[in-house]
Amino acid sequence: MVENPKLTVLGAGSWGTALAALTARNGVPTRLWGRDRAALAAIAANRCNQRYLPDIQLPLELGYESDLASAVRGADVVLIVVPSHAFSSMLAELAPLLGADTAIAWATKGFEPGTGRFLHELVAERLPGRAAAVVTGPSFAKEVAAGLPSAVTVHSDDAAFAQQLAGLLHAPNLRAYSGGDMLGAELGGAMKNVLAVATGIADGMQLGLNARAGLITRGMNEMLRLGVALGARPETLIGLSGLGDLVLTCTGDLSRNRRLGLALGRGVAIDEAVRQIGQVVESILSADEVARLADKHGLDLPISAGVRAVLHGEVTPVEGLKALMAREQKPEYPRGLFGTA
Repeated sequence: MVENPKLTVLGAGSWGTALAALTARNGVPTRLWGRDRAALAAIAANRCNQRYLPDIQLPLELGYESDLASAVRGADVVLIVVPSHAFSSMLAELAPLLGADTAIAWATKGFEPGTGRFLHELVAERLPGRAAAVVTGPSFAKEVAAGLPSAVTVHSDDAAFAQQLAGLLHAPNLRAYSGGDMLGAELGGAMKNVLAVATGIADGMQLGLNARAGLITRGMNEMLRLGVALGARPETLIGLSGLGDLVLTCTGDLSRNRRLGLALGRGVAIDEAVRQIGQVVESILSADEVARLADKHGLDLPISAGVRAVLHGEVTPVEGLKALMAREQKPEYPRGLFGTA
């Protein structure tokens, strides 16, 4: 990477806007691109993303570009911040537009719908030979944009790129760490959304704090066992991208996935719950992909499976709870830390 890299952020939702504002305030030359030209023009004119971050004034230094080719032209780093279902098509659009040395990063959490493939696998396939990194961790966009203390982690197979990208993000109120386990970092960021629905359902049903703590702990066990089966490092999953993000989304009402669970636990139909939230809820797709991976590796993940069944209308939240509580008594770790649940 060059010494003073230029950064383009793709995606003008809450997280893309927050990250673009952060790096611009850090003195990084930053452009923000959004697919909705009118919405992006309004953001530029008002210096505020009224839809997603209405109380946040954006820095004067932040630039805006509605044409994708122009947005990435001359960029040293392109940071993709679009929903996981749009990630693959975004890569296809980018492929003919990027400079030979442009590095790729993403702050998208989830899997490729229908295949369960990790996003770093798509990047390696579609944009081979480039430095690539994932930005993840317990970070609500609203709080990062407001300058509240936060922490993220950047994982890449290229240690130098991970460190430099973390340096672009590191700020007085945001600690940015680095690591080299993209698979583990992505698994934590995707799977925590599914588990947040479970704790949301429990809280929506007013099952109490004991139930929430039990679901978070046993959900963490499911994440660790699937991660080990896939080859992730356990230390990644007990760090910011796994445990940190899990605790945040399971307990914080800014989480769309937790809010979905709260609504379901209160008896709201899933279509109405999604309509009320008004943004993409990643767990609806991720639950299927977690189930696919669990089946592939012969793992029984009862909380994740229960969430998927509720999301598909196969069981009610009450029936899902009864199924979890009816499981047989057993040691907490039958064969050590990563034994069967």
